[in-house]
Amino acid sequence: MQYWLFKTEPDAFSIDDLATRAKQTEHWDGIRNYQARNFLRDQVKLGDKVFIYHSSCKEVGIAALAEVVKEAYPDHTQFDPESHYYDPKSTTDNPRWVMVDVKFIEKFPAVLALKKIKTMAEINEVGLVKKGHRLSIMPVNENEFSALLQAAKA
Repeated sequence: MQYWLFKTEPDAFSIDDLATRAKQTEHWDGIRNYQARNFLRDQVKLGDKVFIYHSSCKEVGIAALAEVVKEAYPDHTQFDPESHYYDPKSTTDNPRWVMVDVKFIEKFPAVLALKKIKTMAEINEVGLVKKGHRLSIMPVNENEFSALLQAAKA
């Protein structure tokens, strides 16, 4: 099993949106960065655990935990000219972009703030705490995942 952090802007899609879906499952679409896409396509696997991270909002930080329930498949928004994520260079025969499905596991009692994460001595590898590492999808090593999960549940 691997561990990930997926960023979302809660004004567009929040953990509450995921938690209130009928099956508490949703596709994670709209990824338009090649490195993040490569993580989704090549490394994110069924059963991987995912921190849901709220960005560009009042309470920036880790809000919840989810699980990957469907591995990478073509992101349908790339084919829709009405979508913000439309890519005219992408074709159904050769799609550029993928998405995965995630399922809600739990919402934390409070958002584990980025400010707090940056003060945690055991957190030094995840992209959140490194300059220039602001991908929307990023790996989290097992030790940091455990530390962040414990802090988020406290």
